[in-house]
Amino acid sequence: MKDKRKKIGFSYAWNGILATIKTEANFRLHLVVAILVVICCFIFEITRIEWAIILLTIGLVLVTELTNSAIEKIIDYLRPEIHPAAKVIKDVAAGSVLIAAIISVIIGCIIFIPRLIGWM
Repeated sequence: MKDKRKKIGFSYAWNGILATIKTEANFRLHLVVAILVVICCFIFEITRIEWAIILLTIGLVLVTELTNSAIEKIIDYLRPEIHPAAKVIKDVAAGSVLIAAIISVIIGCIIFIPRLIGWM
């Protein structure tokens, strides 16, 4: 029974990710950028530490985007009408994605700009 619960939990989680991919354009955009960054990592042969930093950063952005999407859906369910408090909650959740995205761009610049300069 324990193994069955693990499989069910995984399938629910995977279904949530797939639903987000299907319904959230920003999540799809983050996935495309993540794939491009991973391709750049192979091209520029980054170090293992840099790989770890890049993967953690990609994970941070994707997790915040998933969390933001979940919060938005909960608020839409609980408060389908426009409400000032609901707007603030959604804005704060979106702000977390923005911060994660800005940090990821900074980290990408730190890792890739020196390589781009050396490549030119």
